[in-house]
Amino acid sequence: MDRSFDELEAIVRKRICSVCTERTTDGQCGLEIPSSCALFHLFPQVAQAIQSVNSNDIHQYIEAIRRNVCSVCREQAPDGSCETRQQVQCALDAYLLLVVDAVEEATGKTFDKTSIHNLPAGQAVSPNPQIRL
Repeated sequence: MDRSFDELEAIVRKRICSVCTERTTDGQCGLEIPSSCALFHLFPQVAQAIQSVNSNDIHQYIEAIRRNVCSVCREQAPDGSCETRQQVQCALDAYLLLVVDAVEEATGKTFDKTSIHNLPAGQAVSPNPQIRL
């Protein structure tokens, strides 16, 4: 099923923004600059990276995101490290499973989450992201 980036973004916003830890009590984005959200600032690249993968292995999606999105994100350092990601302040990284699931579902594909196992230490990607203090 072909969907435009705008349609995919609306679907992902509906799914992610409602559970985002940055959301205010009245349901609005709590980021000082909402357009700075890595997930939506680079959404066309996010959608393309996810759609380029045909696998149930979340590691393949992580690799595609790192290669096609993180590599052009202003938050990532030249050596590939990302303080924002390490501090679990990157919505794309924190909610990656939900984003992949939403995009795949919206485009008619399914992502089998039962195959998820042993993510690298410090990896924020999880079905239920948690903020580390």
